[in-house]
Amino acid sequence: MGVDPGTNFLGVAIVEMRGRDYKLIHVDTLNLKSLADQQTKLKEIFLQLQEVIEIYLPSSLAIEAPFYGKNVQSMLKLGRAQGVAMAAGMTMGLNICEYAPKKIKKAITGNGNASKEQVGAMVEHLLKVKITQKDYDATDAIATAICHGFQLSNIQASTSDYKDWSSFVKDNADRVK
Repeated sequence: MGVDPGTNFLGVAIVEMRGRDYKLIHVDTLNLKSLADQQTKLKEIFLQLQEVIEIYLPSSLAIEAPFYGKNVQSMLKLGRAQGVAMAAGMTMGLNICEYAPKKIKKAITGNGNASKEQVGAMVEHLLKVKITQKDYDATDAIATAICHGFQLSNIQASTSDYKDWSSFVKDNADRVK
């Protein structure tokens, strides 16, 4: 299960991985913008994520870590959303793993500074599906889940495992565009 935390929009995705095969099971963006206050938003995040966990029974929850920003209030709100999402997973018995945004981007695209469009395109390529709605919260949640899968199964090889670029491409043709 991948989560892209936010207090206005929160992305959530369930991705099944078997070896190098990925299947998108569920993806959604919780729209919390219309809720009255921060406490109500946090409660809704907790309840909605627990419902998704009850339905799909994932084994772990991977979440994007908040990155440093200039607006302290935004960072505090994002941290609360992340904490509530993690608590929802912990109370349901899931293993929780946190990934920095650059690590997720690097795992998915090979570039830690990739744009959201690049991440979205690679997610579509890896899943062999067209994501019709360019919803970056949902796409980021999918990318977080896939990044976690790479970490668990050691699919993502470091460049030191290959003597040259052509040997990497030969072993990872499905990751090259």
